[in-house]
Amino acid sequence: MKVAPFALERWMSRWEMDVEFDIAESGVYPLTTRELIALLPEAEQQPTIDTLLDLRLGYTEARGTEALRTTLASVYEGTTAENILVTTGAIEANYLVFNTLLAPGDHVVAVYPAYQQLYAVAEAIGCDVSRWELREANGFRYDIDELKRLLRPNTKLVVVNTPHNPTGSLLTPAELDEIYALTGEVGARLLCDEAYRWLDLPGQPAMAPPIRNKGGHGISVGTMSKPFGLPGLRIGWIAADEELVQQCWGSRDYISLSPAKLSDALTQIAIHNRDAIVARNHQIMQENLVVAEQWFAANADLVSWTPPRAGLLALLKYNLNIPSMELANLLAGEYSVMLAPGSAFGFEGYLRIGIGQRPDLFREGLFRTAAALRDLQTKQR
Repeated sequence: MKVAPFALERWMSRWEMDVEFDIAESGVYPLTTRELIALLPEAEQQPTIDTLLDLRLGYTEARGTEALRTTLASVYEGTTAENILVTTGAIEANYLVFNTLLAPGDHVVAVYPAYQQLYAVAEAIGCDVSRWELREANGFRYDIDELKRLLRPNTKLVVVNTPHNPTGSLLTPAELDEIYALTGEVGARLLCDEAYRWLDLPGQPAMAPPIRNKGGHGISVGTMSKPFGLPGLRIGWIAADEELVQQCWGSRDYISLSPAKLSDALTQIAIHNRDAIVARNHQIMQENLVVAEQWFAANADLVSWTPPRAGLLALLKYNLNIPSMELANLLAGEYSVMLAPGSAFGFEGYLRIGIGQRPDLFREGLFRTAAALRDLQTKQR
């Protein structure tokens, strides 16, 4: 299987360790290990540190420890440890599901634009992939009527992402229920990439519960990276029926074999203290959202956006005659600002912006972006 080059990841790798102001970042500003331990009651902190320092760094249970799988199962309804497979990030979880369920010639409906993996892996397998497009004309909302037109009697898998990367779109509980029913009618599975779960925004519609709660043909994929600010743990998971979980586990034996033992232990701490982490993240998001709204209003002649309805991401539309890749490289190379090129998502004339960065860095990144755009505007007159 030959997969197309991953445009976004190749570009991110070029700049992410060099720029000072990464406001394209798709996750929340990361926690330190010290900050994570500090969430525990004071009397538990030193014993926990001692336990972690004395942890022998050998292999761990291949599918994730029973303790971690039980902890992750607790965030869903009707779910046990047997319904959970711990993976190396959500990216491995999605990859395993695609390669377990799909074969050449299968029909797949996948949201677009999207994190490239959500449609490119199925295409590489040889599937017939219909792209379910989110369009600016309707505020990048999911069009259920379009899904009805795309579904076929032989559709094998439907892939959605809510909250959505890169537009910040959101499926309401009623919309996700309808999608679940439609996929069931044609005998398809429904894979819901829920990387941005828990990242709701004030004043916006309620976020749909995870699709795993409905059981049946619904598959949830989760991660510690985006909603917990812990991408360095490299922990994701699949929550699904036991048969699929067992099949994906069998495939995993050939890829990464098992999660990291230390990451397994730290993830349990984070999940048990998720309310405090979510509160911390909401504060960051809300502060940055206010700054972003002010910045877009002040620069309305040059930029616009559809604010995220949930999650961290949105598309910034700019009013300049320059390709998004060229503009993104200019911002990174000359202004030390990272805004991802829309062309990596098939959306020319846009940049992807994230509101999860540390607020002082986010504010300065926007300030530098405005300066860069004004300089370009002057040159193009």
